[in-house]
Parts: sequence; structure tokens; C-alpha cells
Amino acid sequence: AEFALVADLVQKDLIRVNGYLPEGSRVKKFVLLHKEFDPDEAELTRTRKLRRGFVEERYKNLIDAMYSDKEEVNVEAPVTYRDGRKGVVTTAIKVRTI
Repeated sequence: AEFALVADLVQKDLIRVNGYLPEGSRVKKFVLLHKEFDPDEAELTRTRKLRRGFVEERYKNLIDAMYSDKEEVNVEAPVTYRDGRKGVVTTAIKVRTI
């Protein structure tokens, strides 16, 4: 329930911001990921810069879903916990349309 409220708030703000942007620059779809990007999982550098190529490869199926008609996509993402353990998180992520 909280997650849906957050998604609604983000969507509301994106609609507001889109009003100031030209048509070609407007956000049309978005997702809320199941976790933050993390340097320990190589998604960010140690200085917290996004590693675009790595993120694009890891989340390819999610990005592809945003450019298709899918409303939801199942994501499996490897995670490394702070104590060094490794695991896999599986979750369904909704693709929200503005």
C-alpha cells in the first residue's frame, strides 16, 4: 500500500513537471525499482556515479518493457548484502504510464 502511494506521488509530480517540458522531452513511463543502486553491486562507482552500461545490461528486460506495451515485468536481480552474503531478489515491477 505504501509503495502504491509513493508511485502515485511520483506520477503526480512527473505530470506537473511534464507541463513545463516540450513534447519530445516529457516522461511517458516510469518504474520504481525494488532497491537502491549500490556501489557494492557495481551499479554505482565508489563516488556514487551511475555505471550506465552495467545498469543497462542488468536491467535490460525492464528497460525493454518500458518501451513496449507491458504493464508489469518480473525482475531477478543478484544482490550482495553488506555482510558479504549473496542472493537473488525476484519481484514484479509495475510499469507506470503518465
